[in-house]
Amino acid sequence: MNNPESLQLGPYTLPLGRRTLVMGIINATPDSFSGDGLGSDVEAACRQAKQMQSQGADILDIGGQSTRPGSEPVSVDEEMRRVLPVIERLAGPGGVSLPLSVDTSRAAVARAAVERGAVIINDITGLRDEPEIAEIASKAGAGLVLMHIQGTPRSMQEQPHYSDLLGEVKAYLRAGVDKAVQAGVNKERIWIDPGIGFGKTQAHNLELLRRLGELREIGCPILVGTSRKGFIGRILADLYGEAPPPDKRIVGTGATLAISIANGAGIVRVHDVAQAVEVARVADAVVRS
Repeated sequence: MNNPESLQLGPYTLPLGRRTLVMGIINATPDSFSGDGLGSDVEAACRQAKQMQSQGADILDIGGQSTRPGSEPVSVDEEMRRVLPVIERLAGPGGVSLPLSVDTSRAAVARAAVERGAVIINDITGLRDEPEIAEIASKAGAGLVLMHIQGTPRSMQEQPHYSDLLGEVKAYLRAGVDKAVQAGVNKERIWIDPGIGFGKTQAHNLELLRRLGELREIGCPILVGTSRKGFIGRILADLYGEAPPPDKRIVGTGATLAISIANGAGIVRVHDVAQAVEVARVADAVVRS
């Protein structure tokens, strides 16, 4: 597996390969499933970013479009209106000293974001929808996260089906990596994400976490995003009689993070940074010693 001891992204050096990296989520949306959407409140986003930095985040991921199941896409202009002021503020004086990622599947948004200081592009479609994102990443020297998704956020949870779950996820991610490399992206800058909850049933999510290590053969660091997701709530419903709301799924999330790290995850994407940092440090002590 390609596993460098560090990764240079713009002025930032990430200790990738030495410990698990924690990516904090900043939702510049009014309708996040997790209840933490900040809308277009740049000041609130800046406060949250600084808090996450103080809690030990390694990366901040800023998104301007909800991708929860059943969500409708917003216009490119609206997505830009939400994310670009936040990125510009956080990358500028008085912002944060962390690498910024833009969570988008639109090339226009990705281009504008890297021009304003983002050094990672996080594409939930894995270059399926707008493969020119790879060229933008290549020219900018940006990192690129490629995620697997079946369908679109609007319809992805309507009876997702796989004949060979791991085989299909691996083939999809390999195709994205190949597109990126052909566009000039250094493979060391590519991370892969199995897309927990994106066109998957609860059984699919659990199988992906159990078999996460099989993705190592693709040769890219693995990012996992389980934070506060619905499958955790459904598991906990057996304990509480009903599914706890997203902000009460933190301990359950921690269990999935520890298992992911044990099975090969190098980056975890979370809402609750302080707790995730503790989980990662303890899991790393067990797995990486």
